[in-house]
Amino acid sequence: MTRDVLPSTSLEGLSEQEVLRRRAAGQGNNIALRSSRSYAQIFQENLLTFINLVFFTLSVVMALLQRYGDAFLVVVIIGGGVLVSICQEIWAKQKLDQIALLNRPVASVMREGQEYNIDPNEIVLGDILVVRSGDQILVDGVVVGDGRMDVDESLLTGESDTVPKVSGDPVYSGSFCVSGNTLVETQKVGTETVAYKLVTGARAFRQVYTPLQKEINLIIRIILLLACFLWVLVGISFLSRSIPFADIVQRAAVIAGLVPTGLLLAITLAYGTGAVRMMGDAVLIQQANAVESLSNIDVLCLDKTGTLTTNHINLHNLYPIAISEPELRQRLGDFAANVTSHNRTSEALHERCPGRSLPVKSEVPFSSARKWSAIAIAEAGNNHPGTYVLGAPEMLAASVELLPTDQQRIQTGVEQGLRMLLFAYTPDVSCLDEETAELPPDLIPLGIVEFSDELRKEAQHTLDNFCRAGIDLKIISGDNPQTVAALARQAGFENAQLVSGAELALMDDAQFTQAALSANVFGRITPEQKARLVQVLRRQGRYVAMIGDGVNDVLSLKQANLGIAMESGSKATRAVADIVLMQDSFGALPHAFLEGQRIRNGIQDTLAIFLVRVFCIALLIFATAMVTDGFPLVNKHSALVALFGVGLPTVVLPIWATSGSHRRHPSVVRSLLHFTVPATLTITFTALFVYLFYMLAAILDLPPGGTLTPSSYAEPRTALVTVLILCQLFLLIFLKPPTRAWVGGEPYSGDWRYTMVALGLIALYWLLLAIPPARRFFELGELGILDCLFLNAVALEWCLVSRAIWRSRFLDRFLGVDLS
Repeated sequence: MTRDVLPSTSLEGLSEQEVLRRRAAGQGNNIALRSSRSYAQIFQENLLTFINLVFFTLSVVMALLQRYGDAFLVVVIIGGGVLVSICQEIWAKQKLDQIALLNRPVASVMREGQEYNIDPNEIVLGDILVVRSGDQILVDGVVVGDGRMDVDESLLTGESDTVPKVSGDPVYSGSFCVSGNTLVETQKVGTETVAYKLVTGARAFRQVYTPLQKEINLIIRIILLLACFLWVLVGISFLSRSIPFADIVQRAAVIAGLVPTGLLLAITLAYGTGAVRMMGDAVLIQQANAVESLSNIDVLCLDKTGTLTTNHINLHNLYPIAISEPELRQRLGDFAANVTSHNRTSEALHERCPGRSLPVKSEVPFSSARKWSAIAIAEAGNNHPGTYVLGAPEMLAASVELLPTDQQRIQTGVEQGLRMLLFAYTPDVSCLDEETAELPPDLIPLGIVEFSDELRKEAQHTLDNFCRAGIDLKIISGDNPQTVAALARQAGFENAQLVSGAELALMDDAQFTQAALSANVFGRITPEQKARLVQVLRRQGRYVAMIGDGVNDVLSLKQANLGIAMESGSKATRAVADIVLMQDSFGALPHAFLEGQRIRNGIQDTLAIFLVRVFCIALLIFATAMVTDGFPLVNKHSALVALFGVGLPTVVLPIWATSGSHRRHPSVVRSLLHFTVPATLTITFTALFVYLFYMLAAILDLPPGGTLTPSSYAEPRTALVTVLILCQLFLLIFLKPPTRAWVGGEPYSGDWRYTMVALGLIALYWLLLAIPPARRFFELGELGILDCLFLNAVALEWCLVSRAIWRSRFLDRFLGVDLS
């Protein structure tokens, strides 16, 4: 629906009565942006799944066949898992909704001549918004008044060049102010804004899978196809052979158990709870895949100002040139008091050099690309009219001639890690062109201004932690390279290799790539160069995180695999970041990286156990079908193997996982092949040997002319279940070897907790076998002492054989590939 725009009566904004009237007329910016899934989605995605429907159908059929124990087991296991998942997701949703409120943007509006900070939902049609450098534009409107700003519309157009906006020019939500400040009259609100879909896409919950989730999702689909194939074979066998319908249902249930339905959900919940844990360290996760990204980072690019240093700049010293120090202070104070685009430099000047409000004829606001700002002050009373410029000495060098002593003073300050600026002047008040923003010629130097940055107390410790996490550091700043290197050395950053933006500008693509890979300190870098550095690193296969706080960091944040912003940074920076460091908690980042690695390693361990179980059972089904007429397991046996071999052990795997990355291949599945392939094949052969051995014994015990009955399969299946559980629990010890004697497929960990869990579950299983009611419920046969000793010996022999295969890399050499 198109609405007529109701203009404000003046630049003083609307009155409270007008605001209420327009909101009542439906002209408010009322948009509900969800930060997580709804309760209905949670119930739907947990309950209404294909595999749950299969299990529910099978349980109904089993109940109709009066196999109430099987039906009850299916309902308890599947229903219990779904109930736990729903409860956990609801808890995570409530936490994430609370977290989302912490970083909600704020709008500045003029109403009745006063400026107010309000929630974006309170904006109404015709409101006058105050837009400053770094602010995100929240609604569509038109620039009003005398202000001017440069706007980045790259989120809307894909173009990184800034667009100047003056009175009468339209602006759109989704863009942000790079420099300058002005007033904007709201013309479109709510769903009518150009960027409504963009904003909702950025803030609402999105089902975006991480690289690890994509791989696991692919595995689950492949296993589901395998299950469908086996179901077809079971159906054909029912039609072509005289197999009882009850047995067909049992086999269908066993095949359904192959699909690891809870794996993807467990991973999603692991990342969700990880995000909540990180919030305890003041790390706000804004995108679902940020935790996954944390575990993959191998290059961290960080800005100096606001990241390595605090956001506070001190005026360290003044060196007048051709004028006295009091006069230099007065002119600097006037300059800082009259610029409309304030930043931390102008604030530091204003704090130490009070100034007067003077008539300004024209202004070029500071830009990270220009590295200077200027104002033209008209004549008024006894003032010194003219154009004043404050900027980086090397950027003003074309228009300012300095004495060697002044140049040496600047160089000395740079080497000490100080920020050196040059203040210059020309009496010509008409030489400043706001449109072209060209540096005025023939400037007269008035003084050298020396600023000092406050290094964060935790900077050195944080950088050390990054290095211990195996992450390469690259400091990218708009300041002088030597200044950046000096500060980096103060923070313990050793072996600084410097490259300047001017040097990068002269390089071809190959040289630029080499510089991006080899250098670790970049100075006088433009926002475009910063973004290109990130792009080049990503093209070289590096997984890049970028930390920034200013508008000049937005382009590079969007190019990085993971964008990280400081809470005190600009609104635009926080809006595009995947992670926001609350309270500027730079020191919490190394722990967050290690937390991401810990979560990823826990998921990898869980996946390894799942894969071994699934493919062992699948191979056993095919193998027994070829050599016998029976089916190796019944539904309760399959549930028991899943419970002891996977369900209970994987409860502790994500919790006890440690940080670090010892697997070299970027593909998670590929990195697990060295462990899972030998384990799967050896367990399958061992289990098949035990099953056939006991089947042969059962056949030999038959009287002459006798045939196998259902009870004849009890002991072979019990032996099969036992050896599968024993081998899978011993596999848990190989996954985290407590001593070097257990080192085979995975490196030595020295952690005895996994061994204690495995031994405890083995004892629990033998106890279950010793209790007749439990044994009867799970349809297990009674094993004698010799059988128990024999099966334990077989499992231990499997351990020795598997360790030998892992250590000798037999399968790697046989297949001619490196499975690790």
